[in-house]
Amino acid sequence: MKAFDLSLYLVLDPDLCVRIGMVKTARLAVAGGATMVQLRDKQAGTARIIETGRALKQALGGTGAHLIVNDDVEAAIAIGADGLHIGQEDMDARTARGMIGPDMILGLSVETEALAAAVDRDLVDYTGVGPVFATPTKADHKQPIGFDGLARLVQVSPVPSVAIGGLKAEHVAEVFAAGAKGLAVVSAVCGMPDPAAATRRIAAEIRKVPA
Repeated sequence: MKAFDLSLYLVLDPDLCVRIGMVKTARLAVAGGATMVQLRDKQAGTARIIETGRALKQALGGTGAHLIVNDDVEAAIAIGADGLHIGQEDMDARTARGMIGPDMILGLSVETEALAAAVDRDLVDYTGVGPVFATPTKADHKQPIGFDGLARLVQVSPVPSVAIGGLKAEHVAEVFAAGAKGLAVVSAVCGMPDPAAATRRIAAEIRKVPA
């Protein structure tokens, strides 16, 4: 059984992080309480993702935070990342699991109850459920599902779920009330003047959630 904490899941955005960079943003966010960090850079080729990912892995070493790579399985393997996150259009979960082996964490985005219910728990370790709200950081996102939709998808997912899509500190209580194990944040941390302080605010709200 893989041990990981989905509660405060940072998704790095290269455009939002441009002022101080993704590596420093991630380091500050983890210092503020981020438990997982996903490297997502749709414009970069595999070589650049590997370069950034290796720098991230070094920066996060010893923190306990897990490093996840979005989509690029070749980069995830080369980096020695803790996990890979794929969408429905990227590759199927069985192919991904066959490439990364049994030990790497595998996350899968799901946008409908049917997709969530169809997840194979022998292949996938967590689902990214959403988008809860519309978000400018992912232009091709599906129709927002809201917190009611989040609760329905979480209920049928056979593995733990992290909520995604336009989420901020003020949404923490509703995310956890819907049954998700955490929330993925992008603009709530990336591009903030003080990423550590921004993450601490979210972490403080998570600590208020009843156990």
